[in-house]
Amino acid sequence: MTTFDKAVELLPAKGYLNMEIPKGINLIEEINRMRKEKNAIILAHYYQTGDIQDIADFLGDSLQLARAAEKTDADMIVFCGVHFMAETAKILNPTKKVVLPDLLAGCSLADSCSGEGLRELKKKHPGAIVVSYINCDSGVKAESDIIVTSSNAEHIINSLPEEQKIIFAPDKNLGRYINQVTGRNMILWDGACIVHEAFSLERIAEQMLNHPKAKLIAHPEAQKPVLQVAHYIGSTANLLNYVVNDAAEEFIVATEEGILHEMRKRAPGKKLIPALTIDDKCNCSECHFMKLNTMEKLYLCMKYELPEILMDEEIRIKALRPINKMLELSKAIK
Repeated sequence: MTTFDKAVELLPAKGYLNMEIPKGINLIEEINRMRKEKNAIILAHYYQTGDIQDIADFLGDSLQLARAAEKTDADMIVFCGVHFMAETAKILNPTKKVVLPDLLAGCSLADSCSGEGLRELKKKHPGAIVVSYINCDSGVKAESDIIVTSSNAEHIINSLPEEQKIIFAPDKNLGRYINQVTGRNMILWDGACIVHEAFSLERIAEQMLNHPKAKLIAHPEAQKPVLQVAHYIGSTANLLNYVVNDAAEEFIVATEEGILHEMRKRAPGKKLIPALTIDDKCNCSECHFMKLNTMEKLYLCMKYELPEILMDEEIRIKALRPINKMLELSKAIK
């Protein structure tokens, strides 16, 4: 069942679509008031809209958000991201209420893989352990031995015995990149992020010609041809740190455009250029799912404490084990 199917099942029962916002309300003031009254924490991914990033208690990438979710003492976690991220927060916090502003905020990559499909692949490769990118649903996590993020995947794979057979799911581009930098030969699930797959090497090459002083920086979910010409490859948080700390004044950024908001705040004097995509008629470097969350939906979510993330306890316990393994293996990573 895809994220969309889950949402269609749940939304009518919750009555979420019928909720309205009072006219003339100050959303920021009301969100801040409810956050205090309900002892709630707002976690937001770098790919959210700028206004949501600015109001969040904690802003980060998948690894940073998982750590924040694990450590919080809030009664309610309001997760401004996509469905699998909110699920991860719930897996780590079974007694806390976890809510997501828009339950339709899914992920093309997560929907490309299922727990059932992963079980079938495991049967074909006896002795292999499953390392899954955190961009997957709870069913896939439950079938995994270790979860990784783009920030810690290389570190974790290098920590495993060289002779260990590994299935890597669901992102083939990240898996291919990790194979390259670690010298492994992992078995790759055939999944990909539609945003990162859309970057066009031909159009990016034109950008590099037009901006000869600019450095191309790319997320490892991008396709191999883009990564081959990148000056730097890293996770969302690492791309941000690179822009802040590198001496260059111009950067072409090949990841979801939401990260530019925080980059501009931390490196205000630098020129940031979104990498171009195959389709020149749309802003395809934006994730449609990430942008489903809005300030209005955040307000409604906090007021009604819906939509709530719920899951089967058996699945949650199984999914917790590989997440805890990741957090343990990642302690050395800042």
